[in-house]
Amino acid sequence: MILAPSILTVDFLRLGEIIEIINRSEADWLHLDVMDGVFVPNLSFGFPILKQVAKIAAKPMDAHLMIVEPQKFITQFRDLGVRFLSVHYEACTHLHGVVLKIKEAGMGAGVVLNPHTPVEVLTDIIDELDYVLIMSVNPGFGGQRFIPRTVDKVKRLKAMIDQRKLQTLIEVDGGINLETGKQMIDAGADILVAGNSIFKTSNPIEMMRKMKEL
Repeated sequence: MILAPSILTVDFLRLGEIIEIINRSEADWLHLDVMDGVFVPNLSFGFPILKQVAKIAAKPMDAHLMIVEPQKFITQFRDLGVRFLSVHYEACTHLHGVVLKIKEAGMGAGVVLNPHTPVEVLTDIIDELDYVLIMSVNPGFGGQRFIPRTVDKVKRLKAMIDQRKLQTLIEVDGGINLETGKQMIDAGADILVAGNSIFKTSNPIEMMRKMKEL
């Protein structure tokens, strides 16, 4: 299982310290939630912050773009050193072309599905994807309650992947803790994104260790 801690809800006055904690932990990736206030009703952080994060991050960076017209920024994320880049199905009119541009830029390409979007919309593109990110909350804000029907959604996606004998990974983001994380792994998820359940504890490194053992 790949663990990708999210820094969306951390204290940004302690951002350098938080990145160093992730560097020392058993986490595998560093998850970056990029929001534009248009596709989702919130702003997170832009390139000035991301450049500072990239300078000290020791884990591969996994950027989740909750923005309109993500194709305009693919090369900028590549130049930052981002290894994995995901875009929303709901934000891309020409999704196949965007996915190809991400792969041509040398990054792993992922597509994100909002809670209301069925996995079946990926039927004609899943062969091209390195991973699919399933939102288990509505995108835009951290700390939301996990949507239980995500369990069945992940199972359906896993069945689609296995039926085609693909290597596509399943990532899940939203309301992930030890309990819901175990449910997701059992359903077929490969990558867990977690924020509050890690950084609202007194010992984030220990919590990441426990998550890795799920």
